Amino acid sequence: MTILKDILPVPRFSDFKLLTTIETTEIELKNVDISETPDIADFTSSHTLVLTTAMVYKDNQNGLKELIDSLVSINSAGLGIKVGRFIDEIDQEIIDYANEKSLAIIEIPVTHRLGSVLQKFSSFINQSKTEQISYALDIQKQFSNLILNDASLSKIVSEFNHSVNCPIILLDPFKEVISSSRDITELNLPPKEIVKRLKKQKAFGIEQQTSSKFVDLGENNQVEVAVYPIKSNNYFPYYLIIISPENIPYPVSEFAIDQALLVLSFVLLKNDKVLESKKQIKSDYFLNLIERQQHNLIDEKNWLSYDTNFGVQLSQFYQIVYVTMDTTLSNSYKIKLNEEKMKLAYQWLEKKVTHFFNDALIFPEKNSSHLIIMLQNKISQRQVTDSLIQLAGQLKEVLPIDLLFSCGQLCQSIDTISTSLVEAKIIFEEGKHKKNINSVSFYKSKGILNLFDSMQPEEIRYFCQKLLKELAFPSESMYIELRKTLKTFLNNQCEITKTANELFIHRNTVKYRIDNCEEILGLDITSPENSLNLRLALELSEQ
Repeated sequence: MTILKDILPVPRFSDFKLLTTIETTEIELKNVDISETPDIADFTSSHTLVLTTAMVYKDNQNGLKELIDSLVSINSAGLGIKVGRFIDEIDQEIIDYANEKSLAIIEIPVTHRLGSVLQKFSSFINQSKTEQISYALDIQKQFSNLILNDASLSKIVSEFNHSVNCPIILLDPFKEVISSSRDITELNLPPKEIVKRLKKQKAFGIEQQTSSKFVDLGENNQVEVAVYPIKSNNYFPYYLIIISPENIPYPVSEFAIDQALLVLSFVLLKNDKVLESKKQIKSDYFLNLIERQQHNLIDEKNWLSYDTNFGVQLSQFYQIVYVTMDTTLSNSYKIKLNEEKMKLAYQWLEKKVTHFFNDALIFPEKNSSHLIIMLQNKISQRQVTDSLIQLAGQLKEVLPIDLLFSCGQLCQSIDTISTSLVEAKIIFEEGKHKKNINSVSFYKSKGILNLFDSMQPEEIRYFCQKLLKELAFPSESMYIELRKTLKTFLNNQCEITKTANELFIHRNTVKYRIDNCEEILGLDITSPENSLNLRLALELSEQ
């Protein structure tokens, strides 16, 4: 970056005189232009030094104020006025006005042609750009060697810190610090606090564009902080933070920083591929574990030498939690986005799950984006629920990811983990058909009535009415008493004495009522098949 302040002291520009204060030269110079028209601001770019003889203003220097205003509006680098041809001397009033507007005014002697002045400035700027590009390529070469030598992210951050001579912080997509340079300790704030304050200022936008914020370090000390997203083919980038970027020495340029970001993106891509390979190994292992259980192939002699390599421990209790993502709150058609969310969810759970569950393991499911948590200790249902909700809530605070947890029942042996997994998947499948989904669901043992859960209410009502007839949904007292007697009779395995004792009526009354029921129903109640069907119908009609 070429600053006007750094150019003027160069010997080739020693004939030029700065009329305004030195503070007005604290601006980047990118271009030089010559013009004699008052509307030059409409035809030139920002950070341009405009050269002129000011012949339009030879009889009215006050008109220069409008020119100054127009140049300030486009963030011009300054105004160079050749004196001695049309204007012998620039009025002090104009100089004061330029100081007030923070626009540099440079006096150019009459002995210099504006064309040669433009050439001098342009040559210096181009030479500066050449040096910057050369330095950026040197950085790229240096970092490429680091990649070839399999350098870590911390090593790359440290090397880049030496180049820019500014504190550096590297963040993951969760806005957590991966690495930081050593000189970060010279600041009054730890990296986590700096990131926290940047979050409050919304420095990490979804547009993946570079942003610049000011962070208060205390004691009225504010520093500028530049946030660079490390762009890749991802929705949620990593971030490189440079503190006090205004102190970056020459010839480090934005191009050099871009080269560093490019190298970091390669390293992150390599790390991502390594992670995917590890996930593949873990998913293959878990699939193998389940298949060995289902086929009774677990060899206790070789158990410790194989399964413990993946963190599995001997325990009296295991439980499977099936982890999925709630796509009702997002666009389920954005396949790549959802895949990336689940990939980040895996990284989050792998890093955080043991903070809530000791010895817990996380496995990717084979041929699926879903995840599996294996708990290896007995934990109450309330504690599991609270911990999973907190775990998902912390993730939701940093990324728009909504996790759902389907929990199987506790099992008391490594041999029966597959049962807990099946239960977890069953409760997950049931949840897909419900409108209101709990973020944490638990499998409950099912009785015979649960087999009818998938049937429509109209079908169940038809089954009950066809079998029980007037006793299905009675409103008359006679039918209500008959239904009550029938149900009690069936619950007591069709024993008249037990039924009479439970209802506090005579045995003959029970026999009379059962005969009436058989007449209404048209079937033998004591038949095993009829007895089962009647008990089902009685229970279903009460649901």
